[in-house]
Amino acid sequence: MKRTVVLNVVGLCESLLGPATPRLEAFRRAGTLTRIRPAFPAVTCTAQVNYTTGVTPARHGIVGNGWYNRELAEVQFWKQAHPLVQAPQLWEELRACEPDFTCARLFWWYNMYSSADYAVTPRPSYPADGRKVFDIYAQPYSLRTDLKRELGEFPFPAFWGPAAGVDSPQGRSDAVTRWIAAAARWVESRYHPTLHLVYLPHLDYNLQRHGPLSAGLGEDLRHIDALVGELIDFFERQSVQVVLLSEYGIVPVDTPLHPNRWFRDQGWLTVKEELGRELLDCGASRVFAVADHQVAHIYLNDRSLARAVRERLERQPGVAQVLGPEEKPEAGLDHPRAGDLIAVAGPRAWFTYYYWFDDRLAPDFARTVDIHRKPGYDPVELFLDPRLPWIRGRILWRLLQKRLGFRMLMDVIPLDATLVNGSHGACPPDPRDYPLLLTRRAVGGSGDPLASTAVYAALRRLITEG
Repeated sequence: MKRTVVLNVVGLCESLLGPATPRLEAFRRAGTLTRIRPAFPAVTCTAQVNYTTGVTPARHGIVGNGWYNRELAEVQFWKQAHPLVQAPQLWEELRACEPDFTCARLFWWYNMYSSADYAVTPRPSYPADGRKVFDIYAQPYSLRTDLKRELGEFPFPAFWGPAAGVDSPQGRSDAVTRWIAAAARWVESRYHPTLHLVYLPHLDYNLQRHGPLSAGLGEDLRHIDALVGELIDFFERQSVQVVLLSEYGIVPVDTPLHPNRWFRDQGWLTVKEELGRELLDCGASRVFAVADHQVAHIYLNDRSLARAVRERLERQPGVAQVLGPEEKPEAGLDHPRAGDLIAVAGPRAWFTYYYWFDDRLAPDFARTVDIHRKPGYDPVELFLDPRLPWIRGRILWRLLQKRLGFRMLMDVIPLDATLVNGSHGACPPDPRDYPLLLTRRAVGGSGDPLASTAVYAALRRLITEG
């Protein structure tokens, strides 16, 4: 088998290639560019698992970055346990063919208790005093100690939140991606895996924060282009085949949609007061939405409302499509974890998790970076509240630098969803905004976009026919 590294350049699409990306352009000219028809939903967890299993969420179960656990009556986002994936993965099947086959996965999702030989993923610890202490999880366990000794602490505050993708006391804007790239070189030099999956998130932050039309995007493109170029040179010197891949393209948005507020206005959503704040009570709600970028899973505890809910969504400006039991199988989302209805945002729109009408009653976690307690994805976590005084902002950066943790930092995140300028999840109308597969060797096909589930077969062919 041909040793292969897959560099997952998050957010990369054809419309971003140009003068700011000379190394990516050179790689493209020397090989083949294949557009990928995005996974549905086109979000991190679903796309990655479509690629590594070759099947849709109806089979592997990863219906988004999170979903409602009906047994626990809880929304659960960004869980990391590998057993959540309910289908065999690429490295497992290749290892069955070749016992000496090994796989390393750096910051790809579902990396805890993984069947890969080497795995690294972000994983804080939570002491009893309420702090969130930044760290990583690795297997074997010794890998965590070795990487931190060789590379220093992982710059976790810049992995997500207002410090992500910007220059700060933590260092330059691409500090996280550079740390991961350095870890990839270290793992290659130490272990020489047959398949090496590497996640490079730098473009994701400002594409969501400022949008793909931002005048400042060129700097981010130059950063990722130089870094990917360094990795291409390094791995090809080791006779490792390089594959460039992305999960989705990010499109401009300016219209946040608030389905939980619509349902609350209808009297279908239950909110309980705790310590003077409002908390969404999913188990007691007749209907509620789990928002995930441009897709919202709608869960019905009262199925008699199915028709009324669908009609309410379909007449809402900004909602392009609603999938029900008849449409979900064709979309590959006919799985118990998925919503009873799936709402898809139209052009320039995306879904928030917001359910309160008065910001003074918003839950305390709404103004913090707290990806596990929010009942939906929140890209507003990329922003600092503009009302923060200058001196307070400087203190915030100092706290981040000292790794005291986001949970200690209250009232940092604004509650203004109109700040977000880029999103993904639906299929972009322009194929130039589709995700990409870039290879030195042709992967076959008719020239039409490759289905996201067909990436599995393309990777397998590149590895086994090397």
